[in-house]
Amino acid sequence: MTRGKRNQTPKLEVKLLREGITESIHKVDAVVSDNRNRVRLLAGNGEMSSFARSALKPFQALAVSSSGVLERFDLTEKDLAIICSSHQGNIEQARQVFNILWRSDIAPTLLQCPIPSGKHSPLQNNCSGKHAGMLAVCQQRNWSLNGYLQRSHPIQELILKQISELLSIPGAELIQARDDCGAPTYSMQLQQMAYLYALLASGNSLALERVVRAMTHYPEMVAGACSFDTELMLRTKGSIVSKSGAEGVQCVGLVGEGMGLAIKVADGSKRAKYAVAITLLKQMGWISPDIAEELTDQFMNLSEYKRLEVIGELAVI
Repeated sequence: MTRGKRNQTPKLEVKLLREGITESIHKVDAVVSDNRNRVRLLAGNGEMSSFARSALKPFQALAVSSSGVLERFDLTEKDLAIICSSHQGNIEQARQVFNILWRSDIAPTLLQCPIPSGKHSPLQNNCSGKHAGMLAVCQQRNWSLNGYLQRSHPIQELILKQISELLSIPGAELIQARDDCGAPTYSMQLQQMAYLYALLASGNSLALERVVRAMTHYPEMVAGACSFDTELMLRTKGSIVSKSGAEGVQCVGLVGEGMGLAIKVADGSKRAKYAVAITLLKQMGWISPDIAEELTDQFMNLSEYKRLEVIGELAVI
């Protein structure tokens, strides 16, 4: 991995201000990488490690977009978008997941993601699209539909192989753990996450480009109404691809430019990662001032009395 002159710079801070008085502070690391694996901008420690969580989903979806599954089962961009999603479990989204299973001749009872509290079906789990995509690949390749979440299952071995090849590292270097939905997730350096999103946004891979096209054409499938990823992609009309992960992870790619941004909030705050993303995207010129203002009103001005403020900036490396 290419290293700059410095591996650390001052972290960003996100302050919660109540009528202008600081009430809480979040510490944040952020990295911008290009698709040649060069760290271009940095705040904090780009080598800190974190589980990528749901920010990994566009790359888990590679097993679908690169394997002929879309063609075999006549799946659409909308299906691929829900495979990449952390959705809200509404009727339209659950039906889209069911469509994948129906076209692949897979019973919904084979989904191994949990049934969310207060819901009635695993189809409503926010990761059900990812699980349906994994099962579709298994069906296409005649792999067992049982035990598909086990690390030794061929679908998980394929996903790990594809991600490690993108990062140009042995798969054994990526520490695995179970995500909340039961599927493996991987711990990696923040700058590796930024690099993955730079590759995603570069347009140099047909399989990755299909993922980007699906996510940006159907952002309402990727998250849902009033969610950050959906709102950002709706407003930027294909120029930004965005995916949140739990515990303060947020990743963004500048489509066609081969640039990726990865953010990690130390205490896992969701509100802080959105504030940092909006501020940095505006500072870098990835979004217009008008879009930044709209997103600020929605995600940083929390009430009549509370707002978020981001202190610090990215440094050139």
